[in-house]
Amino acid sequence: MQLDFHYYATYCAAALAGYTHEESLEIAYSAQFVDCCTRTLLSKIGGPPSAATTQLSLEMMEADTDPVGLQDITRIWASFHFLPGNLNAVKKKCGKRYLDKYRLICDTNGELLVDTVELARGKGTAAAGVAMHVLADTWAHRYFAGTPSLVINNTSYYFYELIPDGNGFTERMINFNHNPASPDDPEKGIYTNSLYQGDESAIMNLGHGRCGHFPDYSFARYRYMPAWAGYREVIKDNPKDYMHAFCQMVYALKSLRDPDGRFETKKYATDEVMPWSQEIGCILQIRQTDASAQWKALGEKISGQTIPDFDIEKYQSEYMNAPDKKHYTTFLGEFILAALAQKSMVTNRIFKSGNKLAGYSVDYNKKGFRGMKDFKRLAKQAEGEKAK
Repeated sequence: MQLDFHYYATYCAAALAGYTHEESLEIAYSAQFVDCCTRTLLSKIGGPPSAATTQLSLEMMEADTDPVGLQDITRIWASFHFLPGNLNAVKKKCGKRYLDKYRLICDTNGELLVDTVELARGKGTAAAGVAMHVLADTWAHRYFAGTPSLVINNTSYYFYELIPDGNGFTERMINFNHNPASPDDPEKGIYTNSLYQGDESAIMNLGHGRCGHFPDYSFARYRYMPAWAGYREVIKDNPKDYMHAFCQMVYALKSLRDPDGRFETKKYATDEVMPWSQEIGCILQIRQTDASAQWKALGEKISGQTIPDFDIEKYQSEYMNAPDKKHYTTFLGEFILAALAQKSMVTNRIFKSGNKLAGYSVDYNKKGFRGMKDFKRLAKQAEGEKAK
């Protein structure tokens, strides 16, 4: 998903869940900031590099693809953007190396989603926003894994968009290209994707890179043959899935407001969303690469308040100018703590499942902030593997 859903749609969900205008803005800001909090930005504001929730293209290009580098990438992308749906998934006739990757495939309504939402309970709007980003991305990124893997994430030329046509759909083969300077063109069916790399662990094979930003667009309906399914056809309906994502966000946020609440999977706030469902459905199906204007207008209609544009620098001065040991009382400080907790929780669950693709972990809730000590455990593990 992109800014239109993570910021403006999340604001709408928070407002419908009963949060105030200011609280809704903070939740929406945090949800979008997950796509902005890189090590480069953290270095600028003096934050801990281990709190990174995403990576710049340049950072990805310079990333190592040795075991430590791949584990670092997996910790970020599996924790915040491709939450594994079933860490105990079973697949016949495959080895452990493949099965470990298969078990990192993102899907909706998994046990880790419950852990993610509950981790944010009682920790404020910044933590709630982090959880909403992760929740929303389970719907957009389902069927892709947050670890570089050709055998999981690769697609074939067989990739067809399903375009509404009266009571049915017209099928059109998507034309992928590899020019990052070329904008996606929904009308012509031309989208930018990552260049094919035969190396199993090449960075180009991370997540849905092999089909570019197309899975992030709410209007996208498509059928394709993913590698993990043995190149059997899979159909994805984003307008339907994004509506589920929105209703689930409202339900999750209502749950977080309830002192006695408990998030459960496969529950959706359809009653609260019903008065706005027709307008939301229309927004989701507009064939455009950015629906921010429509979501913003809807949010202002719901709350009666003006929604400012997302400003990446909004909270940075507050964090940088905070006195010693007071950084974590600021909004970005609370975001950083929530990010560290989420990354530690997901990595811990992956590790305890017997899967080392995200490396060893430090349980943040029990051990507290360990910074680079956690990363050093990855290095020691990698050294042990090289010695074998």
